[in-house]
Amino acid sequence: MLPPPPRQPPPQARAARGAVSLQRPFLRGPLGVLRLLQLLAGAAFWITIATSKYQGPVHFALFVSVLFWLLTLGLYFITLLGKHEVVPVLGSRWLVVNVAHDLLAASLYGAATGIMIDQTQRHSYCNLKDYPLPCAYHAFLAAAVCGGLCLGLYLLSALYGCCRRYQGKQEVV
Repeated sequence: MLPPPPRQPPPQARAARGAVSLQRPFLRGPLGVLRLLQLLAGAAFWITIATSKYQGPVHFALFVSVLFWLLTLGLYFITLLGKHEVVPVLGSRWLVVNVAHDLLAASLYGAATGIMIDQTQRHSYCNLKDYPLPCAYHAFLAAAVCGGLCLGLYLLSALYGCCRRYQGKQEVV
């Protein structure tokens, strides 16, 4: 009688190269929550501006808000999916890229908020109870508040990234 053939373990399933996995720690962490709040406040900012009659320097505020809303959306999903290593040159410095993005966004949101405050003050004449003509005062006031909120959120996330970098950590999560 022949001995039974040796049992071989079943071949291990290899993870597909480039498999996408959700980074749950980022989603639940402070930076993930801050990014979601930045997206919400940024959308409120540019939607408020876009639905009112605007001209002049308000175009710059709208440009800043839409640009950083799209960039933040991209950063959020790249980090959430754990795909920052596929970004050429910058993937190995993802924490520094996030901090630089946040500082640049905060500075330009500061300028955009200043523009909206100026426009609010220029349209304050139509904030009367019985003013009969359409007025963008309330839209500009709401946009100024949303811009200030965005400024604060981007400063918080930049501070968080700087603290992580100071602690010697290289990753966002």
